[in-house]
Amino acid sequence: MTEQTGTVLVVDDEPQIVRALRINLAARGYKVVTAHDGAAALRAVAETKPDVVVLDLGLPDIDGTDVITGLRGWTTVPIIVLSARGESPDKVKALDLGADDYVTKPFGMDELLARLRAALRRSAVPSAEGDAVIETESFTLDLLAKKVHRDGAEVHLTKTEWGVLELLVRNRGRLVAQKQLLREVWGPGYENESHYLRVYLAQLRRKLEKEPSRPRHLITEPGMGYRFEA
Repeated sequence: MTEQTGTVLVVDDEPQIVRALRINLAARGYKVVTAHDGAAALRAVAETKPDVVVLDLGLPDIDGTDVITGLRGWTTVPIIVLSARGESPDKVKALDLGADDYVTKPFGMDELLARLRAALRRSAVPSAEGDAVIETESFTLDLLAKKVHRDGAEVHLTKTEWGVLELLVRNRGRLVAQKQLLREVWGPGYENESHYLRVYLAQLRRKLEKEPSRPRHLITEPGMGYRFEA
């Protein structure tokens, strides 16, 4: 048996499945972390930074699809859904939200292990992702909680303002083109509405930058797009 390396987070509220996965994964050299509900899963990913997440959708507190959404706001960790929901719409929704693979219960252990190895191979190229909490000299962002604080107080952002900020932060240090921002935040029909970006970036700078007229974190690249620097 070839031993593997890496950390696997198993998120499931069925003790027998958690036990079976722990035994089989540990026997193959993986470090196993477990969580029994969605809130614990989100915390575990931020704290332990696993190499792959095996996620049940039917969790006792929040739906597994909400866990996928929460994670995809700040991390590209591979997510393999392991669920009794075998209908096509459930699979499509999970995959559209950002899951990398979908295995239906009951499952064969060999198949799951093969899919896990494949997910790890696909993610072997280093990514630019960082921590869930980003601190700057002016403000602090918690991508997991979707909150921003400045001078110890929470800053209220509209849904659209948060969408712009989150996309820039997820790509921090890299230029995000105007059309990409407009497409991902407003939708495909808004790719030429560049004035939207000028308005919303000005609002974000007023709320977050120490000197809005001389921003240090929300940078404009004239004629091209925007960039976030921590």
